[in-house]
Amino acid sequence: MGSLRLSTAGESHGPAEICILEGVPAGLPLRPEDVDRDLARRQRGFGRGGRMQLETDRVTFLAGVRLGRTLGSPVAMLVANADHANWRPSMQPEPKEGWAAEPVTVPRPGHADLAGVAKTGHDDVRNVLERSSARDTVARVAAGAVAKVLLAALGATVRGRVLAVGGVRAQDTADMRDPGSVDWDRVEASAFGCADPEAETAMVAAVEKARDCGESLGGVFEIWAWGVPPGLGGYATPASRLDGRLLGAVGSIPAVKGVEIGLGFAAAALPGSEVHDPIVLGENRGGAARAFLRRASNRAGGLEGGMTNGLPVIVRAAMKPIPTLMRPLPSVDLATMRAVDAHKERSDVEAVAAARVVGEAMVALELASAYLEKFGGDGMGELRRTVAAYEAELEERGLWRRS
Repeated sequence: MGSLRLSTAGESHGPAEICILEGVPAGLPLRPEDVDRDLARRQRGFGRGGRMQLETDRVTFLAGVRLGRTLGSPVAMLVANADHANWRPSMQPEPKEGWAAEPVTVPRPGHADLAGVAKTGHDDVRNVLERSSARDTVARVAAGAVAKVLLAALGATVRGRVLAVGGVRAQDTADMRDPGSVDWDRVEASAFGCADPEAETAMVAAVEKARDCGESLGGVFEIWAWGVPPGLGGYATPASRLDGRLLGAVGSIPAVKGVEIGLGFAAAALPGSEVHDPIVLGENRGGAARAFLRRASNRAGGLEGGMTNGLPVIVRAAMKPIPTLMRPLPSVDLATMRAVDAHKERSDVEAVAAARVVGEAMVALELASAYLEKFGGDGMGELRRTVAAYEAELEERGLWRRS
């Protein structure tokens, strides 16, 4: 049984971000621009900080790819941190004779700083904050880009959009059964990853006000995945349930504090008849011998009983305001145990549009892994044939077909 296994390494101001992705089948066409495209999308967005002006993230394949195709061995990728040059000798791996770093001893509320030094025994908060930084998401996005290429080869698509920034919420008339009901081109053209131009104008004003006040903002983003057949994941064991894996994967993104699928928390206030998706007979099309099952709605967000059900998978996440503030909150200096203002690091005002790109990566990684677990295959030819046979059987039984 195959699956994808991801390992990442790197500090925010260290030499580079690195990821190793195991389990990618042999023969997948893969070029640097497939990864660089999403790395660039992660850097975009209104309200981003000065770091994005310094970095031009580009991937270097170190292993697992030869002449534009994967080898079936682990894919190793590196993204250099351009800002590392400005942080030497403080963040260089090798010691510098006769020099010692000035420790950071004031933790920032909302960050991993205080819990991290308690866990590790470090007396310099920088030893924690450098790794816990959202800069780590560079490696996740690189790995997710590979997963998206794999999914695309199997007929599946993963896209994300922003629904809210701060207190500004976009108008949403999307049909959860139909990804075409979202203007994805408009989403990509927006600095906020938002298809509503009026909401975008209000978001700009909200971010500028927050910047002037030394504040930060959070928001809500949503990930769609479609072209995915029913039956990925499982119902027999907790570990096989794909809904739990998606919730955990998206919830692992820094600053994400809530994740839901489909109606999510709203379902708790509704009766069952307004939550569950009726199964109905669709029309015979293209000379089909039998009618196909379809759904009258997609309130479940494409997942039932721990498995995909053939409708678009829809995962929504709430991102808290970035905890590094230009007007710092109260804290305590751990060296003196005296009350002081929190330590400041360069930061964004908001990064919801960037977070949705990370969300796409995490959803893509879990879905690609679920494909490999169900269908196996050491090479892309074998994997494509197995998936095609399964989808043909579903169509023959009238259970699902590509629209």
